[in-house]
Amino acid sequence: MTGRIVYVMGPSGAGKDTLLEFARARLSGSRVVFAHRYITRPAGAGGENHVHLSHEEFGARADLGLFALQWSSHGLRYGIGIEIETWMDRGVTVVVSGSRENAGEAAARYPTLTAVHIDARPDVLAARLTARGRESIDDVRARLARRVPFALPPHVALTKIDNSGAIDEAGQALLEVLTTA
Repeated sequence: MTGRIVYVMGPSGAGKDTLLEFARARLSGSRVVFAHRYITRPAGAGGENHVHLSHEEFGARADLGLFALQWSSHGLRYGIGIEIETWMDRGVTVVVSGSRENAGEAAARYPTLTAVHIDARPDVLAARLTARGRESIDDVRARLARRVPFALPPHVALTKIDNSGAIDEAGQALLEVLTTA
């Protein structure tokens, strides 16, 4: 593969989708493409642009080997289609919104993976999660208490972006990662 994969991850409420949209708007027509996720959450739920699959449909696609990466979280199943490998074969940079828990597996499958961890201060995360309205206050507190550790092999490049402040600052940091070979 001549392209590369940029694996974006971070806790809920860190603003990953907002930063990905920021970057997508500025890189339209470039050799950077943004992979969509297949999720067993109905389309339109949660604000993320994704392809909805029923649990049965997801399972059938998984059995057929149609996912390059897949994981489960909070009762939902997530997948990244094998089409990303065709895109990388064509020399493009593929941006994937992934899971911290699945980062090691992704790095094992794609040894040249570049990892980006987006985070924000706990008070910012709490405010964003509460504003989303998908979870009760107790669920938000439990989510914040569950700081998922992640481990990457030592050869994987990792960029950390704090998205506690203005979107432009964190967005520019992400753009730099995506446009630097």
